[in-house]
Amino acid sequence: MPTLFYRFLLVCCISMIISPEQLPEGFVYVEDEIPTITLEMRYFGTNNFVGAKVDGYEAEKCILSKKATRALQNVQDQLCEMGLGIKIYDAYRPQRAVNHFRRWARILKDTLTKQQFYPDVAKKDLFRLGYIATQSRHSSGSTVDVTIINLKTNKELDMGSSYDFFGKISWVHYTELTATQLENRHLLQRVMLYNGFRNYPQEWWHFTLRGEPFKNQYFDFPIQ
Repeated sequence: MPTLFYRFLLVCCISMIISPEQLPEGFVYVEDEIPTITLEMRYFGTNNFVGAKVDGYEAEKCILSKKATRALQNVQDQLCEMGLGIKIYDAYRPQRAVNHFRRWARILKDTLTKQQFYPDVAKKDLFRLGYIATQSRHSSGSTVDVTIINLKTNKELDMGSSYDFFGKISWVHYTELTATQLENRHLLQRVMLYNGFRNYPQEWWHFTLRGEPFKNQYFDFPIQ
């Protein structure tokens, strides 16, 4: 009998160790709620403007508020009817990640990613021009960076600029694009705005849920 009891305790302890950290109330893992969603969490890897894995991104997972996730499910359902779908680049972002961006932005000699992400903007101006902030809507849990993919090919639609490209070509109302690029951008804007998101004028990929549940709250729990 004691042996069975100790085995039970051992199983419980192992379960506690391997169980993922519980999310704060009101947050969910997006893939659990929208299994058809595609993820490319840029800050978990090195293909981003910092050029390194960003603080707080400890797993390639995507977290959002429940309310934002429900709205994004509606977006996905609409796009799926057209053979399209959403790809997420970033969603909830811990404050420690924002702090990492701030530290990087102040090291003016580190310009290894300049040609890819901000060729026409001086690094010293990234704060002033609104490309990097000391606090991010992402840290409130209802902001998401997305694009549209073709579900058959899994390729991204051409939006005219790449994700996190800092420059006028990424602005929502920039018009010096091809007809196809403009059409793709308009589709993304329409479907996101229709389902309750508002855009950020300087980034075609950036949307925040209207009536977000944790407005002006900035969380710092890691993504695990």
